Amino acid sequence: MQYRRFGRTNWQVSEIGYGMWGLAGWTGSDRKETDDSLDLAVESGVNFFDTAWGYGEGLSERILGELIKRYSDRKLYAATKIPPKNRIWPSKSDFKLKDVFPADYIVEYTEESLQNLGTERIDLLQFHVWEDSWAQEDEWKKAIQKLTQEGKVAAWGISINRWEPNNALETLKTGLIDSIQVIYNIFDQAPEDQLFPLCRELDVAVIARVPFDEGTLTGTLTKETTFPADDWRATYFVPENLNSSVDHAEALRKDLPAGMSMPDLALRFILNNPDVHTTIPGMRKLPHVKANVAASDGVRLSPELAEILKGHRWDREPTEWSQ
Repeated sequence: MQYRRFGRTNWQVSEIGYGMWGLAGWTGSDRKETDDSLDLAVESGVNFFDTAWGYGEGLSERILGELIKRYSDRKLYAATKIPPKNRIWPSKSDFKLKDVFPADYIVEYTEESLQNLGTERIDLLQFHVWEDSWAQEDEWKKAIQKLTQEGKVAAWGISINRWEPNNALETLKTGLIDSIQVIYNIFDQAPEDQLFPLCRELDVAVIARVPFDEGTLTGTLTKETTFPADDWRATYFVPENLNSSVDHAEALRKDLPAGMSMPDLALRFILNNPDVHTTIPGMRKLPHVKANVAASDGVRLSPELAEILKGHRWDREPTEWSQ
């Protein structure tokens, strides 16, 4: 496992982190298999775990808390998120801060997450949605500064809404945000334009989420793929999205190097960018852990392949189904 400095926090985090959304809201999760996968990840060198209160209303946080206790002799970084008070993901440009993250609510859910994790301090606490129009409002600033001074949170982050990589630039300039979580993958390359250069300038850490484009970049989806009604992906992969996603994946397959799987290429594309400090694929099964961790071997893409992959950039705009 390779490690990278996590921005100005100076933490050394595994460049392959562990995304814990799949423990809630997706079908097919098995608790024993989940715990076995988490254990294998730790034994393989993974030390960064990304969860949220919104993943099973604290269930995912509690699972992470149990993992931290099992490995009390190791430093595992716990990153979680405050859910929007109005429970709407993503936020909308006309939303008011007082309806999404009022100060007392920020404090309340910090305490909730601390209890779920069973720790005295949260390593990284992120806002689960964000609007850059809130950048200069004092309420959130005072709340997070108070919680930091009390020793309850070490670092603060923002999880940027899907396909809105520039919707936090002014907030970063306040100097109060230590990390950004953003969708970045072979298709979603837009963060390279403005977000990554600013993060580099301000020494803000970057967490690349959705490395497999919700499954498209695993190469396993077809235009006939369906999901159970209670699976989040059933509302995301509507025909309009599924069909175009599969088409883009098939176009990419033509440029897949011999002997390399599409998921491996997807992870190596992300790790090829030094502006990214960790990426957080979901890993609910042991084979997923083994395959994903294997991508962290220090071997980078050839310049020729990296240039070819730039051609697979797919700029998308948020829609009613993009959530």
